[in-house]
Amino acid sequence: MQVSVESTQGLERTLTITVAGDLFDKEFDGRIRHLAKTQRVDGFRPGKVPASVITKRFGAAVQQEVAGELMQRNFFEAVMAEKLNPAGGPQVTPKERKKGDDFVFTATFEVYPEVKLAALEELAVEKESAEVTEADLDKMIETLRKQHAEWNSVEREAANDDQVTLDFEGSIDGEVFEGGKAEAFQIVLGSNRMIPGFESGIVGKKAGEEFTIDVTFPEEYHAEQLKGKAAQFAITLNKVEEQILPEITPEFVQKFGVESGELDALKTDVKQNMVRELDQVLKNTAKDKVLTALVEGNEIEVPKALVSGEVDVLRKQAMERYGKQMDPNNLPELPAELFTEQAEKRVKVGLLLGEVIKVNELKVDQDKVTALIESAASAYENPTEVIEYYKNNKEMMQNMENVALEEQAVDFIIEKAKVTEVNKSFDEVMNKTVA
Repeated sequence: MQVSVESTQGLERTLTITVAGDLFDKEFDGRIRHLAKTQRVDGFRPGKVPASVITKRFGAAVQQEVAGELMQRNFFEAVMAEKLNPAGGPQVTPKERKKGDDFVFTATFEVYPEVKLAALEELAVEKESAEVTEADLDKMIETLRKQHAEWNSVEREAANDDQVTLDFEGSIDGEVFEGGKAEAFQIVLGSNRMIPGFESGIVGKKAGEEFTIDVTFPEEYHAEQLKGKAAQFAITLNKVEEQILPEITPEFVQKFGVESGELDALKTDVKQNMVRELDQVLKNTAKDKVLTALVEGNEIEVPKALVSGEVDVLRKQAMERYGKQMDPNNLPELPAELFTEQAEKRVKVGLLLGEVIKVNELKVDQDKVTALIESAASAYENPTEVIEYYKNNKEMMQNMENVALEEQAVDFIIEKAKVTEVNKSFDEVMNKTVA
Protein backbone atom coordinates (compact mmCIF):
# COMPACT_ATOMS: atom_id res chain seq x y z
CA MET A 1 0.00 0.00 0.00
CA GLN A 2 1.26 3.45 -0.94
CA VAL A 3 -0.17 6.62 0.59
CA SER A 4 0.14 10.32 -0.22
CA VAL A 5 -1.44 13.05 1.89
CA GLU A 6 -2.65 16.42 0.58
CA SER A 7 -3.92 19.31 2.70
CA THR A 8 -6.70 20.76 0.58
CA GLN A 9 -8.36 23.51 2.62
CA GLY A 10 -8.51 24.20 6.33
CA LEU A 11 -8.84 20.94 8.21
CA GLU A 12 -9.60 18.92 5.07
CA ARG A 13 -7.17 16.21 4.00
CA THR A 14 -7.15 13.99 0.92
CA LEU A 15 -5.39 10.65 0.96
CA THR A 16 -4.49 8.98 -2.31
CA ILE A 17 -4.08 5.29 -1.54
CA THR A 18 -2.63 2.73 -3.96
CA VAL A 19 -3.23 -0.98 -3.40
CA ALA A 20 -1.24 -3.51 -5.43
CA GLY A 21 -3.27 -4.82 -8.36
CA ASP A 22 -2.47 -8.48 -7.66
CA LEU A 23 -4.08 -8.15 -4.21
CA PHE A 24 -7.28 -6.83 -5.76
CA ASP A 25 -7.33 -9.49 -8.48
CA LYS A 26 -6.57 -12.29 -6.02
CA GLU A 27 -9.50 -11.22 -3.84
CA PHE A 28 -11.76 -10.86 -6.89
CA ASP A 29 -10.79 -14.22 -8.40
CA GLY A 30 -11.29 -15.99 -5.07
CA ARG A 31 -14.83 -14.73 -4.77
CA ILE A 32 -15.63 -15.63 -8.36
CA ARG A 33 -14.40 -19.19 -7.72
CA HIS A 34 -16.54 -19.41 -4.59
CA LEU A 35 -19.61 -18.25 -6.52
CA ALA A 36 -18.87 -20.77 -9.27
CA LYS A 37 -19.17 -23.54 -6.69
CA THR A 38 -22.36 -22.27 -5.05
CA GLN A 39 -24.42 -20.65 -7.83
CA ARG A 40 -26.93 -22.59 -9.93
CA VAL A 41 -26.94 -21.64 -13.60
CA ASP A 42 -29.15 -23.30 -16.19
CA GLY A 43 -27.20 -25.59 -18.51
CA PHE A 44 -24.40 -26.31 -16.03
CA ARG A 45 -24.04 -28.91 -13.29
CA PRO A 46 -23.77 -27.56 -9.69
CA GLY A 47 -20.17 -26.57 -8.97
CA LYS A 48 -19.18 -26.75 -12.65
CA VAL A 49 -20.16 -23.25 -13.80
CA PRO A 50 -17.24 -21.66 -15.72
CA ALA A 51 -15.61 -18.63 -14.09
CA SER A 52 -16.23 -16.61 -17.26
CA VAL A 53 -19.99 -17.13 -16.91
CA ILE A 54 -19.94 -16.12 -13.25
CA THR A 55 -17.79 -13.08 -14.07
CA LYS A 56 -20.17 -11.96 -16.79
CA ARG A 57 -23.18 -12.31 -14.48
CA PHE A 58 -21.77 -11.18 -11.13
CA GLY A 59 -18.48 -9.47 -11.96
CA ALA A 60 -19.64 -5.87 -11.51
CA ALA A 61 -21.17 -6.58 -8.11
CA VAL A 62 -18.09 -8.50 -6.95
CA GLN A 63 -15.80 -5.69 -8.16
CA GLN A 64 -17.82 -3.19 -6.12
CA GLU A 65 -17.81 -5.44 -3.05
CA VAL A 66 -14.06 -6.03 -3.17
CA ALA A 67 -13.37 -2.33 -3.78
CA GLY A 68 -15.52 -1.33 -0.83
CA GLU A 69 -13.81 -3.71 1.60
CA LEU A 70 -10.31 -2.82 0.38
CA MET A 71 -11.04 0.91 0.66
CA GLN A 72 -12.36 0.55 4.19
CA ARG A 73 -9.48 -1.62 5.39
CA ASN A 74 -6.71 0.34 3.72
CA PHE A 75 -8.16 3.71 4.73
CA PHE A 76 -7.88 2.86 8.42
CA GLU A 77 -4.39 1.46 7.95
CA ALA A 78 -3.35 4.63 6.07
CA VAL A 79 -4.81 6.92 8.74
CA MET A 80 -2.89 5.11 11.48
CA ALA A 81 0.30 5.07 9.44
CA GLU A 82 0.08 8.83 8.75
CA LYS A 83 -0.98 9.57 12.38
CA LEU A 84 -4.12 11.42 11.28
CA ASN A 85 -7.16 11.92 13.51
CA PRO A 86 -10.34 12.00 11.36
CA ALA A 87 -13.20 14.15 12.67
CA GLY A 88 -15.75 12.36 10.52
CA GLY A 89 -16.23 9.66 7.94
CA PRO A 90 -14.35 9.95 4.63
CA GLN A 91 -15.73 10.51 1.15
CA VAL A 92 -14.05 7.78 -0.88
CA THR A 93 -13.73 7.75 -4.66
CA PRO A 94 -12.23 4.74 -6.48
CA LYS A 95 -10.46 5.29 -9.78
CA GLU A 96 -11.21 3.14 -12.81
CA ARG A 97 -8.89 0.16 -13.31
CA LYS A 98 -8.31 -2.79 -15.56
CA LYS A 99 -7.34 -6.27 -14.46
CA GLY A 100 -3.71 -6.25 -13.40
CA ASP A 101 -3.63 -2.48 -12.71
CA ASP A 102 -3.08 -1.11 -9.23
CA PHE A 103 -6.22 -0.17 -7.36
CA VAL A 104 -6.16 3.55 -6.57
CA PHE A 105 -8.71 5.50 -4.56
CA THR A 106 -8.93 8.85 -2.77
CA ALA A 107 -10.40 9.51 0.68
CA THR A 108 -11.31 13.07 1.66
CA PHE A 109 -12.11 13.92 5.27
CA GLU A 110 -11.54 16.49 8.02
CA VAL A 111 -9.13 16.09 10.90
CA TYR A 112 -9.40 17.38 14.44
CA PRO A 113 -7.67 20.74 14.87
CA GLU A 114 -4.51 21.12 16.86
CA VAL A 115 -5.64 22.89 20.03
CA LYS A 116 -3.24 25.27 21.75
CA LEU A 117 -4.82 26.77 24.85
CA ALA A 118 -4.23 30.39 25.76
CA ALA A 119 -3.17 30.96 29.36
CA LEU A 120 -6.14 30.31 31.63
CA GLU A 121 -4.86 33.08 33.90
CA GLU A 122 -5.79 35.60 31.20
CA LEU A 123 -9.47 34.65 31.14
CA ALA A 124 -11.85 37.13 32.84
CA VAL A 125 -14.88 35.51 34.48
CA GLU A 126 -17.75 37.08 36.43
CA LYS A 127 -19.02 34.71 39.11
CA GLU A 128 -22.41 35.32 40.72
CA SER A 129 -23.23 34.44 44.32
CA ALA A 130 -26.53 34.53 46.21
CA GLU A 131 -28.25 33.02 49.23
CA VAL A 132 -31.78 32.21 50.34
CA THR A 133 -32.84 34.73 52.99
CA GLU A 134 -35.78 34.54 55.38
CA ALA A 135 -37.52 37.16 53.23
CA ASP A 136 -37.06 34.92 50.17
CA LEU A 137 -38.49 31.98 52.11
CA ASP A 138 -41.51 34.01 53.29
CA LYS A 139 -42.11 35.15 49.72
CA MET A 140 -42.05 31.55 48.51
CA ILE A 141 -44.56 30.50 51.16
CA GLU A 142 -46.74 33.37 49.97
CA THR A 143 -46.38 32.09 46.41
CA LEU A 144 -47.59 28.66 47.56
CA ARG A 145 -50.63 30.33 49.10
CA LYS A 146 -51.34 32.16 45.85
CA GLN A 147 -51.12 28.91 43.92
CA HIS A 148 -53.95 27.55 46.08
CA ALA A 149 -55.97 30.76 46.22
CA GLU A 150 -59.68 31.02 45.49
CA TRP A 151 -61.34 33.81 43.49
CA ASN A 152 -64.47 35.71 44.56
CA SER A 153 -66.38 38.09 42.29
CA VAL A 154 -66.45 41.74 43.39
CA GLU A 155 -68.36 44.81 42.23
CA ARG A 156 -65.53 47.25 42.87
CA GLU A 157 -62.99 48.62 40.41
CA ALA A 158 -60.30 46.19 39.22
CA ALA A 159 -56.90 46.45 40.91
CA ASN A 160 -53.55 44.73 40.60
CA ASP A 161 -53.62 41.10 41.81
CA ASP A 162 -57.29 40.79 40.77
CA GLN A 163 -58.25 38.20 38.19
CA VAL A 164 -60.36 39.58 35.37
CA THR A 165 -62.34 37.87 32.63
CA LEU A 166 -62.76 39.87 29.42
CA ASP A 167 -63.41 39.87 25.69
CA PHE A 168 -61.10 41.92 23.51
CA GLU A 169 -60.41 42.76 19.88
CA GLY A 170 -57.26 44.51 18.70
CA SER A 171 -56.86 46.71 15.66
CA ILE A 172 -54.18 48.80 13.98
CA ASP A 173 -55.32 51.87 12.02
CA GLY A 174 -58.86 50.52 12.26
CA GLU A 175 -57.97 47.11 10.81
CA VAL A 176 -58.38 44.03 13.02
CA PHE A 177 -55.15 41.99 13.04
CA GLU A 178 -54.75 38.24 13.24
CA GLY A 179 -54.43 36.83 16.75
CA GLY A 180 -55.73 40.03 18.35
CA LYS A 181 -59.13 38.72 19.41
CA ALA A 182 -60.25 36.59 22.37
CA GLU A 183 -63.37 35.82 24.40
CA ALA A 184 -63.66 34.86 28.10
CA PHE A 185 -59.94 35.59 28.44
CA GLN A 186 -58.62 35.43 32.02
CA ILE A 187 -55.61 37.24 33.38
CA VAL A 188 -54.28 38.36 36.77
CA LEU A 189 -53.60 42.09 36.65
CA GLY A 190 -50.01 42.99 37.41
CA SER A 191 -48.68 39.61 36.21
CA ASN A 192 -47.14 41.34 33.15
CA ARG A 193 -48.32 38.56 30.83
CA MET A 194 -49.58 41.06 28.27
CA ILE A 195 -47.79 43.83 26.37
CA PRO A 196 -47.05 47.05 28.29
CA GLY A 197 -50.15 49.17 28.89
CA PHE A 198 -52.69 46.39 28.43
CA GLU A 199 -53.11 45.30 32.06
CA SER A 200 -52.70 48.80 33.50
CA GLY A 201 -55.44 49.98 31.11
CA ILE A 202 -57.90 47.63 32.83
CA VAL A 203 -57.06 48.76 36.37
CA GLY A 204 -59.84 51.05 37.68
CA LYS A 205 -62.58 49.54 35.48
CA LYS A 206 -65.63 47.62 36.73
CA ALA A 207 -67.35 44.48 35.47
CA GLY A 208 -69.81 45.31 32.70
CA GLU A 209 -67.82 48.26 31.34
CA GLU A 210 -66.83 48.54 27.68
CA PHE A 211 -63.80 50.66 26.82
CA THR A 212 -60.82 51.06 24.50
CA ILE A 213 -57.15 51.18 25.46
CA ASP A 214 -54.19 52.40 23.39
CA VAL A 215 -50.96 50.40 23.50
CA THR A 216 -47.76 50.03 21.51
CA PHE A 217 -46.23 46.66 20.69
CA PRO A 218 -42.59 46.33 21.80
CA GLU A 219 -39.89 46.52 19.16
CA GLU A 220 -38.75 43.01 20.13
CA TYR A 221 -42.26 41.53 19.85
CA HIS A 222 -42.26 38.01 18.34
CA ALA A 223 -44.71 38.79 15.51
CA GLU A 224 -42.79 40.72 12.85
CA GLN A 225 -45.86 42.56 11.49
CA LEU A 226 -46.70 43.96 14.95
CA LYS A 227 -43.28 45.13 16.15
CA GLY A 228 -43.38 48.75 17.32
CA LYS A 229 -46.95 49.26 16.05
CA ALA A 230 -49.51 51.42 17.87
CA ALA A 231 -52.74 49.48 18.45
CA GLN A 232 -56.17 49.86 20.04
CA PHE A 233 -57.99 47.15 21.99
CA ALA A 234 -61.77 47.26 22.37
CA ILE A 235 -62.46 45.54 25.72
CA THR A 236 -65.57 44.26 27.44
CA LEU A 237 -64.84 43.53 31.10
CA ASN A 238 -67.06 40.63 32.15
CA LYS A 239 -65.87 39.80 35.64
CA VAL A 240 -63.54 41.07 38.37
CA GLU A 241 -62.44 38.63 41.08
CA GLU A 242 -60.32 39.21 44.12
CA GLN A 243 -57.85 36.71 45.43
CA ILE A 244 -58.69 34.90 48.69
CA LEU A 245 -55.53 33.38 50.10
CA PRO A 246 -55.83 30.22 52.21
CA GLU A 247 -54.90 30.36 55.87
CA ILE A 248 -51.72 28.51 56.80
CA THR A 249 -53.37 25.68 58.69
CA PRO A 250 -52.08 22.14 59.31
CA GLU A 251 -54.40 21.02 56.48
CA PHE A 252 -52.80 23.53 54.10
CA VAL A 253 -49.28 22.42 55.07
CA GLN A 254 -50.19 18.76 54.56
CA LYS A 255 -51.02 19.50 50.91
CA PHE A 256 -47.26 19.72 50.31
CA GLY A 257 -46.46 16.29 51.74
CA VAL A 258 -45.64 17.45 55.29
CA GLU A 259 -47.60 14.94 57.36
CA SER A 260 -47.02 16.74 60.66
CA GLY A 261 -48.79 19.82 59.33
CA GLU A 262 -46.17 22.05 60.98
CA LEU A 263 -45.25 25.29 59.21
CA ASP A 264 -41.60 25.06 60.32
CA ALA A 265 -41.31 21.62 58.71
CA LEU A 266 -42.78 23.01 55.47
CA LYS A 267 -40.32 25.90 55.57
CA THR A 268 -37.43 23.48 56.04
CA ASP A 269 -38.49 21.46 52.99
CA VAL A 270 -39.13 24.55 50.88
CA LYS A 271 -35.80 26.13 51.82
CA GLN A 272 -33.93 22.94 50.94
CA ASN A 273 -35.54 22.97 47.51
CA MET A 274 -34.80 26.68 47.04
CA VAL A 275 -31.15 26.21 48.04
CA ARG A 276 -30.77 23.23 45.71
CA GLU A 277 -32.32 25.09 42.77
CA LEU A 278 -30.31 28.24 43.49
CA ASP A 279 -27.04 26.29 43.71
CA GLN A 280 -27.82 24.58 40.41
CA VAL A 281 -28.61 27.87 38.66
CA LEU A 282 -25.46 29.53 40.05
CA LYS A 283 -23.40 26.54 38.96
CA ASN A 284 -24.91 26.58 35.47
CA THR A 285 -24.44 30.35 35.18
CA ALA A 286 -20.79 30.11 36.26
CA LYS A 287 -20.23 27.24 33.84
CA ASP A 288 -21.77 29.19 30.96
CA LYS A 289 -19.62 32.24 31.69
CA VAL A 290 -16.46 30.13 31.98
CA LEU A 291 -17.12 28.31 28.72
CA THR A 292 -17.96 31.56 26.92
CA ALA A 293 -14.70 33.09 28.17
CA LEU A 294 -12.82 29.95 27.10
CA VAL A 295 -14.26 30.12 23.57
CA GLU A 296 -13.68 33.88 23.25
CA GLY A 297 -10.11 33.54 24.53
CA ASN A 298 -9.10 30.80 22.10
CA GLU A 299 -9.22 30.92 18.32
CA ILE A 300 -10.00 27.46 17.00
CA GLU A 301 -11.12 26.07 13.65
CA VAL A 302 -13.87 23.48 13.93
CA PRO A 303 -14.51 20.54 11.60
CA LYS A 304 -17.70 20.95 9.57
CA ALA A 305 -18.49 17.28 10.16
CA LEU A 306 -18.64 17.78 13.94
CA VAL A 307 -20.80 20.90 13.57
CA SER A 308 -23.15 19.04 11.26
CA GLY A 309 -23.47 16.21 13.78
CA GLU A 310 -24.18 18.67 16.58
CA VAL A 311 -26.82 20.42 14.44
CA ASP A 312 -28.55 17.06 14.03
CA VAL A 313 -28.54 16.55 17.81
CA LEU A 314 -29.99 20.02 18.46
CA ARG A 315 -32.58 19.61 15.72
CA LYS A 316 -33.69 16.26 17.17
CA GLN A 317 -34.01 17.77 20.65
CA ALA A 318 -36.09 20.65 19.28
CA MET A 319 -38.33 18.27 17.34
CA GLU A 320 -38.89 16.22 20.49
CA ARG A 321 -39.90 19.35 22.42
CA TYR A 322 -42.24 20.55 19.69
CA GLY A 323 -43.58 17.02 19.26
CA LYS A 324 -45.06 17.14 22.74
CA GLN A 325 -47.18 20.12 21.71
CA MET A 326 -47.92 19.20 18.09
CA ASP A 327 -48.51 16.13 15.95
CA PRO A 328 -44.97 14.84 15.19
CA ASN A 329 -46.14 13.76 11.71
CA ASN A 330 -47.01 17.37 10.83
CA LEU A 331 -43.76 18.92 12.07
CA PRO A 332 -41.67 20.55 9.33
CA GLU A 333 -37.95 19.83 8.96
CA LEU A 334 -36.25 22.58 10.96
CA PRO A 335 -33.50 24.34 8.91
CA ALA A 336 -29.89 23.80 9.98
CA GLU A 337 -29.33 27.58 10.12
CA LEU A 338 -31.41 27.72 13.31
CA PHE A 339 -28.82 25.64 15.16
CA THR A 340 -25.50 26.32 13.41
CA GLU A 341 -24.21 29.04 15.76
CA GLN A 342 -25.07 27.06 18.88
CA ALA A 343 -23.65 23.88 17.35
CA GLU A 344 -20.34 25.60 16.52
CA LYS A 345 -20.02 26.86 20.09
CA ARG A 346 -20.76 23.42 21.52
CA VAL A 347 -18.10 21.85 19.30
CA LYS A 348 -15.56 24.50 20.31
CA VAL A 349 -16.41 24.01 23.98
CA GLY A 350 -15.97 20.25 23.66
CA LEU A 351 -12.58 20.56 21.99
CA LEU A 352 -11.26 23.23 24.35
CA LEU A 353 -12.57 21.62 27.52
CA GLY A 354 -11.15 18.29 26.39
CA GLU A 355 -7.77 19.96 25.99
CA VAL A 356 -7.98 21.48 29.49
CA ILE A 357 -8.68 18.02 30.88
CA LYS A 358 -5.85 16.39 28.88
CA VAL A 359 -3.17 19.02 29.43
CA ASN A 360 -3.82 19.22 33.17
CA GLU A 361 -4.31 15.45 33.53
CA LEU A 362 -7.64 15.81 35.30
CA LYS A 363 -9.22 12.56 36.50
CA VAL A 364 -12.77 11.80 37.59
CA ASP A 365 -13.32 12.52 41.28
CA GLN A 366 -15.56 9.68 42.47
CA ASP A 367 -16.62 11.69 45.54
CA LYS A 368 -17.93 14.35 43.18
CA VAL A 369 -19.79 11.71 41.18
CA THR A 370 -21.42 10.44 44.38
CA ALA A 371 -22.36 14.00 45.41
CA LEU A 372 -23.94 14.67 42.00
CA ILE A 373 -25.98 11.48 42.17
CA GLU A 374 -27.14 12.23 45.72
CA SER A 375 -28.11 15.76 44.70
CA ALA A 376 -30.14 14.48 41.76
CA ALA A 377 -31.74 11.79 43.93
CA SER A 378 -32.76 14.26 46.66
CA ALA A 379 -35.49 15.65 44.41
CA TYR A 380 -37.27 12.27 44.42
CA GLU A 381 -39.53 10.70 47.03
CA ASN A 382 -37.19 7.75 47.57
CA PRO A 383 -33.59 9.00 47.12
CA THR A 384 -32.00 5.67 48.14
CA GLU A 385 -33.82 3.87 45.34
CA VAL A 386 -32.62 6.43 42.78
CA ILE A 387 -29.01 6.19 44.00
CA GLU A 388 -29.08 2.40 43.66
CA TYR A 389 -30.54 2.74 40.17
CA TYR A 390 -27.61 4.92 39.12
CA LYS A 391 -25.05 2.56 40.65
CA ASN A 392 -26.50 -0.43 38.79
CA ASN A 393 -26.75 1.33 35.42
CA LYS A 394 -23.37 1.47 33.66
CA GLU A 395 -24.48 4.01 31.04
CA MET A 396 -25.97 6.44 33.58
CA MET A 397 -22.87 6.16 35.77
CA GLN A 398 -20.69 6.92 32.75
CA ASN A 399 -22.82 9.97 31.94
CA MET A 400 -22.55 11.20 35.53
CA GLU A 401 -18.78 10.68 35.49
CA ASN A 402 -18.60 12.80 32.33
CA VAL A 403 -20.64 15.53 34.05
CA ALA A 404 -18.36 15.38 37.08
CA LEU A 405 -15.18 15.63 34.97
CA GLU A 406 -16.63 18.55 33.03
CA GLU A 407 -17.48 20.35 36.29
CA GLN A 408 -13.98 19.64 37.59
CA ALA A 409 -12.55 21.25 34.46
CA VAL A 410 -14.80 24.30 34.92
CA ASP A 411 -13.74 24.57 38.59
CA PHE A 412 -10.09 24.28 37.53
CA ILE A 413 -10.49 27.16 35.07
CA ILE A 414 -12.21 29.29 37.72
CA GLU A 415 -9.27 28.69 40.06
CA LYS A 416 -6.85 29.93 37.40
CA ALA A 417 -8.88 32.73 35.79
CA LYS A 418 -9.36 36.35 36.83
CA VAL A 419 -12.63 36.01 38.74
CA THR A 420 -14.86 38.91 39.77
CA GLU A 421 -17.42 38.03 42.47
CA VAL A 422 -20.86 39.60 42.00
CA ASN A 423 -23.39 39.26 44.81
CA LYS A 424 -27.03 39.06 43.75
CA SER A 425 -30.38 38.39 45.35
CA PHE A 426 -32.28 35.14 45.03
CA ASP A 427 -34.92 36.80 42.84
CA GLU A 428 -32.33 38.38 40.53
CA VAL A 429 -30.74 35.02 39.87
CA MET A 430 -33.91 32.96 39.56
CA ASN A 431 -36.01 35.49 37.64
CA LYS A 432 -33.25 35.89 35.08
CA THR A 433 -33.35 32.13 34.57
CA VAL A 434 -37.09 32.15 34.04
CA ALA A 435 -36.79 35.01 31.56
